[in-house]
Amino acid sequence: MKQVREAVGLIFLVVQSLTALSQPDSKQAADTTRAISERPTRAALIAETDQRFFYFSDSRNEANRWVPINVWGARVGMLLPAAYKIGVGVYYANQQISKPGLIPETSASVRRQLYYLTAYYEPYLYRKKLWELSLLTELGWGYSQYERIDNPALEQELAKGNFMPAGLGVSFSVKMPTIRGFRPLRWFGVNFLSGYRFILKKDIPASQINYNGLYYSIGPAFFLDRFTADYRAWRNQRKARRSAEK
Repeated sequence: MKQVREAVGLIFLVVQSLTALSQPDSKQAADTTRAISERPTRAALIAETDQRFFYFSDSRNEANRWVPINVWGARVGMLLPAAYKIGVGVYYANQQISKPGLIPETSASVRRQLYYLTAYYEPYLYRKKLWELSLLTELGWGYSQYERIDNPALEQELAKGNFMPAGLGVSFSVKMPTIRGFRPLRWFGVNFLSGYRFILKKDIPASQINYNGLYYSIGPAFFLDRFTADYRAWRNQRKARRSAEK
């Protein structure tokens, strides 16, 4: 527990440092205004898919080559006027592993399933109209299960347990501009995410299982805050036209 408390304390120190980077002091207020050109005026809902590729140390094959593990996920939270996001993420992975000796006292091929939930804090360093850069801090709790897949006649479940993931990452998004007044284009873009995840609590200490590792993600992005802003503006214009017609 002492190691867990120290790790959690380290995360809070990192979060404070990230906040200091993303929110300059009053002497730099003018620079901050220029840097964050799309600072929200009200809290907005944020929802996004989050498919990541992780590199676990136990996922290397016999040739000692790193193999990316596909982890599916989604995040939902709030974008606040102070230009940072807070929320939760849900993740799932289903992987077949044939590497022998992963589980103690067996060389069986196994299926690994991971389920975990994280809370995240993501301050923006820059939030321009066509791109944005932010720092991601995560802390969560998860469940893992390993099942035999080579011999149905034998006991299927080999191991299970809980783990506590934490992570630090950098997110960079490119946004589509409005072309010839067609605003729906600006709801979409491309996101690049990369970082490192480390485990504060292992689920099976006696095995070679280790979820520490690098991760990256490249995929389409949908900016829900832009969509809701455009919808709100369209609704207000519609109400104004109806009022003028009366």
